[in-house]
Amino acid sequence: MMHISRRTALRGLGTAMALPWLEAMARPSRAIAAMGPSRGLPTRMAFLYVPNGANMADWTPKAEGRDFDLPFILEPVKAHKDDLLVLTGLTQDHARPHGDGGGDHARALSSFLTGCQPRKTDGADIKVGVSVDQVAAERVGNRTRLPSLELGCDRGPQSGNCDSGYSCAYSANISWRNESSPTSKEINPRLAFERLFAAEDPHETLAGRARRAKYRQSILDLVAEDANALKNRLGANDRRKLDEYLTSVRELERRIAQVAKSPTDAPKAAKPTGIPEDYKEHIRLMLDLVALAFQGDVTRVATFVFANEGSNKSYAFIGIPEGHHDLSHHGNDAEKKRKIRDINRFHMEQFASFLDKLKGAREGDAPLLDRCMVLYGSGISDGNAHNHNDLPILLAGKGSGTIKPGRHVRYPDETPLNNLYLAMLDRMEAPVDALGDSKGRLPKLDG
Repeated sequence: MMHISRRTALRGLGTAMALPWLEAMARPSRAIAAMGPSRGLPTRMAFLYVPNGANMADWTPKAEGRDFDLPFILEPVKAHKDDLLVLTGLTQDHARPHGDGGGDHARALSSFLTGCQPRKTDGADIKVGVSVDQVAAERVGNRTRLPSLELGCDRGPQSGNCDSGYSCAYSANISWRNESSPTSKEINPRLAFERLFAAEDPHETLAGRARRAKYRQSILDLVAEDANALKNRLGANDRRKLDEYLTSVRELERRIAQVAKSPTDAPKAAKPTGIPEDYKEHIRLMLDLVALAFQGDVTRVATFVFANEGSNKSYAFIGIPEGHHDLSHHGNDAEKKRKIRDINRFHMEQFASFLDKLKGAREGDAPLLDRCMVLYGSGISDGNAHNHNDLPILLAGKGSGTIKPGRHVRYPDETPLNNLYLAMLDRMEAPVDALGDSKGRLPKLDG
């Protein structure tokens, strides 16, 4: 069987399309082959964030261990129960005031991946800490074309007062390159798609875009010649896998193009071209891009924010016209709590769709999901109380065999969430001694 490099890409004018893992990429050494096709395959990590907390009564399983039932909010991930850890009792202490007064939403998002207390300011002197995704990107990002990928659905201002004297940068950014520099997220699916398949030469990229626009070409049209030449050199299994991958790329590109030419009414004309009006489609496009980036090993580190912290988005499309943030201050009103529960479940349905994508793609002898660690959660537990202990946290995937999912694990209250991040960084081959307020590695992930 022929051998090709893991870094092989399909090339065309202004385009460099990464490939999924193929059998032809396995090293030909008999010793390595004897260890199985998984040898040397990378681990990925993603962090997905939802704002305003959760209705915890409909989130937390009653039983611990493997024999637990999924509550109402978690029911959409039933098909992936054996791929999930429900982690109860974790805390992000530096989302609390510690003498700084109001601003729980700003602190919740900015501390979520850093474990650091944000400086209370609405000026240019913002300060929090380095986030776990950027710690990983610093250590393993040189192995992929993009060190990390930051996506979301809300842009959000980067200055001004958005929450009780806290800069809007805190409420809009989950990823921090250093203590004063957030890594802004891309919210436009078309631009994110272009970034995944951009050539290294920016002038060549612009030429490729111009040519596609003129002739209405797909990215796949530009790499067709290279793809056909590669197929002729591959075995039957690899040809099938490559066809499946290219079909996924074309379908995603088609959906993005459809959004870009959809008519918008006048009041929403300020929305940038390419941003879907349909929130559900927006979420799924962005998460499908993360799955595609992982499948092609374009990056191994990603973040996605469903909506900025404190978002008052309406969910009228699921029968909830009120604002999300307003409802989260439910005052123990049963009807408001039901609506929060339904919003939480809607988000969980989108998470389930993302897991479907990762589970359906295979890498070596296992689903791509098995090579991943996907954290889903919020920096607030109950939105009415604004508490930051006992957070709603899920961890999906097997971390390349280092995690045993399919369990509900309860930790002592006040266990730092950053302890989990240390354990995840170990599995990314990016270990650090401490991060934020960590006090050691989180145990029990491997059983």
